[in-house]
Amino acid sequence: MAVKRKVRRTSAPRTKRVHGEESRERILEAARQIAGERGYDGTSIALVSERSGLPASSIYWHFEDKDHLIAAVIERSFNRWLEGIGVWIPPKKGATREERFAASLRRTAKALSDAPDFLRLGLMLALERRPEEATARTLFLQVREQSYKQILASYEAFFQGELDAKGVRALATLTMAAADGLFIAREVDGDAQSFEASFELLGAALLGAADHLARRRSRSVRDR
Repeated sequence: MAVKRKVRRTSAPRTKRVHGEESRERILEAARQIAGERGYDGTSIALVSERSGLPASSIYWHFEDKDHLIAAVIERSFNRWLEGIGVWIPPKKGATREERFAASLRRTAKALSDAPDFLRLGLMLALERRPEEATARTLFLQVREQSYKQILASYEAFFQGELDAKGVRALATLTMAAADGLFIAREVDGDAQSFEASFELLGAALLGAADHLARRRSRSVRDR
């Protein structure tokens, strides 16, 4: 009997934790759908409750308010995007520099297609000017900075010996700006099929920009 009582005491918290995680996911998924349809201002706890089938009290148990809920949606989507770009695919044998760079851009595009919500919601919030800084907006700016640092690290390795630190920063800034533009174009036009192809074309443009920066660096060194 003592053993059975011990099993009951440990299984109950585990079951409660699993149910809590399932409820949290249902809430996040409902909030993701509604925010994608209506934006930040159009999302409400009442709508999330209706869509998820869970009472508002359950939502408030997991999240302090709507702002923190949307922040969690952005964080979940960003983490899924990170997982997508982190999937290592061995390059084709004998792949050229251009092919390897294009493959990395296609992988980025696919990850964005699979987890677009952090960028969709984040860009909307980033362009707004509110009296009080939204937690969700602050979180997006933080994950955006993290993305920028990852691009810097990747480019420092890829263009080692070709670009200096200033050139790497310029190329990383151009990459983020162009990626934002392609993502917005996809959202406006609804053309998801050419998204990866557009990123592959972006890769070719970025390599051209990198060559330009490298030549400019060489001229600057010679003129000193």
